[in-house]
Formats: sequence, structure tokens, C-alpha cells
Amino acid sequence: MNEQSFKRTDRINRRTLLRGAGVAMSLPWLDSIPVWGLDPAESTDSGPFPKRFAVQFMACGVHPDHWWAKGEGSEMELSECLQPMEPLKHKLNVIHGLFNRNSTGVGIHPGQTGNILSGASLQKGAELRGSISVDQLLANHLGQETAQPSMVLGCEQPITGYHETNFSMAYSSHISWQNATSPVPMEVYPSLAFDSLFDNRGSRRNKSVLDRVKEHAESLSRQASSSDRAKLDEYLTSVREVEKRIERTRGDQDRAIDRAKAQGKSAITMPRPDNGLPEDIREHMQLMCDIVALAFQTDKTRFATLLLCRDISGLFYPFLDVRNAHHSASHNEKSEDWQRVTTYYCSQLAYLASRLEAMPEGNGTVLDHSCIVFVNNMWSGSKHDSSKVPLLTVGGLGGTLQTGRALDFAEDGDDERKLCSFYLSIMNRMGLQADSFGDAQTQLTKL
Repeated sequence: MNEQSFKRTDRINRRTLLRGAGVAMSLPWLDSIPVWGLDPAESTDSGPFPKRFAVQFMACGVHPDHWWAKGEGSEMELSECLQPMEPLKHKLNVIHGLFNRNSTGVGIHPGQTGNILSGASLQKGAELRGSISVDQLLANHLGQETAQPSMVLGCEQPITGYHETNFSMAYSSHISWQNATSPVPMEVYPSLAFDSLFDNRGSRRNKSVLDRVKEHAESLSRQASSSDRAKLDEYLTSVREVEKRIERTRGDQDRAIDRAKAQGKSAITMPRPDNGLPEDIREHMQLMCDIVALAFQTDKTRFATLLLCRDISGLFYPFLDVRNAHHSASHNEKSEDWQRVTTYYCSQLAYLASRLEAMPEGNGTVLDHSCIVFVNNMWSGSKHDSSKVPLLTVGGLGGTLQTGRALDFAEDGDDERKLCSFYLSIMNRMGLQADSFGDAQTQLTKL
């Protein structure tokens, strides 16, 4: 075992876990109990808390007339589609006018999506070629401290084949890439994502993870301070609430697998809900957000991507009274239907951010030590215009990122408004010192 592997294993093994039969639960930060391989006495003035980075992705543009912000801080005014972020606008940045150079002038959809986190020039034809995405670069360099270097989730299954532009549809289906030719396998089933979070294995997966760690949890609670006992109880209650919702999806998934086997098919190739994915996309998205939130709270991982919908998405929104599927609806991007869709997706960012904001960590919250990025692959769905991309950030990244601002780069020169300059800035704030990323050699000014 090399030195880096030894350090990573040593740090992980020193973290306090709740253990039971075929399951291990990482704990959130508890002041009175050493966790995450760091004793309270080892804390620095800046705090022991890790910085986290997550991405939520929406495809096919936003409602352009209702996606803006004015002012700053508590006085910042948000447009209709950004209203879900109103309670957290002091921790929000609305960034306008950045663009991804290699997604322009290449044709619509796949060529505008597969490089949204890398800025790479994508290759057409049978051979995939792009570059590693920012989340995976961070995970490769900084993910050694956690049991899971990164978490890659999705709410819509990938599609195969080729687009009319001769780009592979793999580019439309994946935003996280482990190298130039391989996307990171994306977990779309909430039950499997939940199992990975708690190392839930074997035939006991249908039994509550909390029941299996109950004895250890009670023993640990007796050692903790009164405030930490309250935190532990709140955490376990939150896990149980998510677990109850997961139980329903696990049964649907098991039945889907049985149906697929009977038909000689793979479940993932079947339409929703026959494939075992939640029929209600609201349930699916919230479960995946909950899993990311728990992963960050427990330091299971510090890097996550969540593909809320893929490019050329076929998702439907009957609860919004929108008849057309996502992609078709985006072609009328100034309609009231698309305004409701855009607002709904912003509400998913608000949901994840509010979950992290409700998790105390030192003198702040998990959100204060995180940067959650919401990004879209284009501005206009009808014009497929990627000359600027919608971008939001929430969270202060451990005090390194000023928030409560509306930043406009639209009138700046192309070299001053690169999306990859934004990623380079985040990388350096997280501790990965780099001189370049994608097509950027400088960090983003004004950030």
C-alpha cells in the first residue's frame, strides 16, 4: 500500500461509525466525540470542517425573462423563477453571462452538455473524447479523506445512440467524467444510493439500518454531551424519515427487476415507472437531494453531482399542469408552462440548500462550508443558445466565497467570462491549487 492510500485508510478508520450487522453509519460532526479522524484539540482557528462541492444540473435552458437578480444581501431582489431561494438569498450568488466556449458553434444538445463541467472540446462519432470533469478532478486530489471520493447521482436514466449532430448521446446523459473517454457510472435508483451511503449490504437490506445500529447508538449517546445527544437524535430521526421513503422505492425496484427478467430485458431500459424508478419525479429528486445532504453531513463524501434531468429530457410534470415533456416544453421558453418548470427546478436547489442549512456544524452549518452549484447547459431552449449559461451558487465554502450577490459578466470580453475560470476559482478555494482548467488559465474576476 502506498503512503497516500495508508493515510486515507488511517483517516477513515479513525472516524466514529455506528456499526451493525452488514451496515455502517458515518456520524455528523459531534463536538464531544472525535470524528472524521480529527480530535477537537487538533482544530485550527479556521475550524476542522471540510469544504464540500456539489452540482445540480438542469437541461434545455430557463425562462429568460424571469431569471435575474438585482442588489445584494438581504436587499437582493429575485425574479419569479428564483423565488424559491428567497429565504437563503443572503447565501446565494446569481451569476450571469458566463459561457463554455467549446459548447458553442458545435450544434445543439449533446455538444452543449457533455463538457458542462470540463470545458473540453468533444469529439463526434463513435469514439468518446472530452476531458475529466471538475468534480472528479477535485475527488481525485482531495477525496482521499473520505470513504467515498465522490457521489454521482441522476433522476433520469441515460440514453444511447447518436444525435443528428453526430455526437454520442452519452454526452447528453452524463455531466461527470472520470477521464477523456469514460463517464462516471451514474446511480439513478434511490435505494442503491442509500445503500452505498451506509454500506448497507446483503440480505438484511430490507431491515432498518437504524435497528441494526440501535445498541451502538445508545452506547454512543451515553458518552456524548447533552447538545450532541440532541444532534445525534435529530440525525437518526432524519435518516429514519428518508429510510421510510426509500423502502417504498426498494419494493418498486425489486418488482421491476423481476418483470424485466421475465421479459428478457434490463430494467434500466424500460420506461418509468416500469423500470422501478419513482413515478413521481418530485419524490425522486427530493430523495436524491436528501442522500447528498446526508453524505455531506456525515463526511461520507465531499463531492457530488446530481443530474436532475438529462439533456433532451423526456420527463413530464403533471403536478405543474404542463402537458408537454421537458424537451418539447423548453422550445417555448417564454411560456407560463416553462416558467413553472424553471421555478420548480430552482426549488430543488432551495430544497438541498435548506437541508444543509438545517445541519449545525461548529458555529455555522454544513451549507456554510459547502458550495452548491446549479447550472444549465443553455440559456434559450428554442434557440439552443449556449452563448451564456444560467449559473447559481449557494453556500460560503468555509468563508472563502462571498455570497448574496448578483454578478453580471455578459458585457465582459470572452476571456473574462469563461465558465472554466469559475471552476478554476472554486478549485483553488477548496485547496486544489491549479494554474489552469479546461480552456481557462485565470480565475474568475469579481467572484
